[in-house]
Amino acid sequence: MRFLFYISSFWAVMVAVTLNSCNNAESLPNIIFILADDLGYSQTGCYGSSYYKTPNIDKLASEGMRFTNAYAACPVCSPTRASIMTGKYPARLHLTDFIPGNKNSEYPLLQPDWQKFLPLEELTTAELLKTKGYSTAIFGKWHLSCEKTPPESLPYNPDKQGFDEYFVTYKPVSANIAKPQPWQDAENDAHNVDTITSLSLNFIEKNRKKPFFLIVSHNTIHDPLKERAAVIKRYEEDKASEKTENNPVIAAMIERLDNSCGQIFHKVKESGLEENTIIIFFSDNGGRHIHAAQTPLRAGKGFLYEGGIREPLIVKWKNKVTPQTTCNSLISSVDFLPTFLEIAGIEKIPGNIDGVSFLPALKDPSVEVHQELFWHYPHYHSSGMAPAGAVRSGKWKLIEWYEKSLTGCEDVAFELFDLENDIGETVNLTDSLRSVKDDLYSMLNKWREEVNAQMPVLQK
Repeated sequence: MRFLFYISSFWAVMVAVTLNSCNNAESLPNIIFILADDLGYSQTGCYGSSYYKTPNIDKLASEGMRFTNAYAACPVCSPTRASIMTGKYPARLHLTDFIPGNKNSEYPLLQPDWQKFLPLEELTTAELLKTKGYSTAIFGKWHLSCEKTPPESLPYNPDKQGFDEYFVTYKPVSANIAKPQPWQDAENDAHNVDTITSLSLNFIEKNRKKPFFLIVSHNTIHDPLKERAAVIKRYEEDKASEKTENNPVIAAMIERLDNSCGQIFHKVKESGLEENTIIIFFSDNGGRHIHAAQTPLRAGKGFLYEGGIREPLIVKWKNKVTPQTTCNSLISSVDFLPTFLEIAGIEKIPGNIDGVSFLPALKDPSVEVHQELFWHYPHYHSSGMAPAGAVRSGKWKLIEWYEKSLTGCEDVAFELFDLENDIGETVNLTDSLRSVKDDLYSMLNKWREEVNAQMPVLQK
């Protein structure tokens, strides 16, 4: 009888532990991270555009928190995506350019031999969330393998980095380069928005009774610019199309992106998951200013000016984040990993990460998450960007142009801006505020040493 009592007691404890574990897992919040490609800071209605129509994204902002000083860790895609996955600055990872990067070597500076894929030993957000029982998926752009397509891409694809389900998509070819395949036709789904959306909706449905982490990783609005002719025509007929910041094709692409967001938001609500799901909307870098000016910001993708790195960031979490709130704190893409881990109750955060959880700011938008943010881009980009580094501290931002500083032209190597009063970075204050410039330069140098940043060198 005593033996039977012990067995009964053992199974009672095991059942209790199992039930407790299930209850904990079920109470963990779902995380949906929607990542746009090349979407500029001001290319949605809630960030000031009256031309680009984004009713679903605007509704998300009205139901959650909108950030005004959120940044990509790099002005191009692969490094920012790596920072989201690892919580580390691209400079620390030595993954500092889009993969495979600019291979032209005929420049004044020699670009460093940088890391051209996300190393498998790096712990990703997906791998860490899986330890808490999360189902994980990413559908869309990956851009962290050594090559984009199989078979070379396979050893570094998302399934090797903690994702249970994945489907990697690619941008379509430009019509002036090669004849597009049927799926790449502008009248179909050239940028795979509908495909990515469908896969995401199915994943939500399949995992509605257990916690999940879903990255909806769009290729749009990256070039080549393609969309349905009828939708483009509707925007072309708008007189506002004459403004340099407005582009009818981009408008049509954004409209499809917004429709995708609307379907996902509806699915969450319809599935009864709204109160236990946090939804994040972000972009990987600024918009291409050769297609549309990033007004009121300067330049765009590829540049360390605000147009290349300041991003739209919206977070909705029903009954946790106060609707219609705005947060002005400095936020970086390196902050997503620690934020998601804190949301999931994971206390052991990997060492050597640069991000800080902004969960406190979601509860109180007056919280300051960072005092300083840093950038390091030791490369040349087709946009016209030359190697440079930058730091933002409070309202001040300093850019160092490496070609000039490494050739001894330090008197013209720096640009200092007061972003509080000059968001368009039109007035260089270096000469009038030498002490501010020197302090920021000291911060930037110290940070580069801490992360072991790879510097370009003069060509021999």
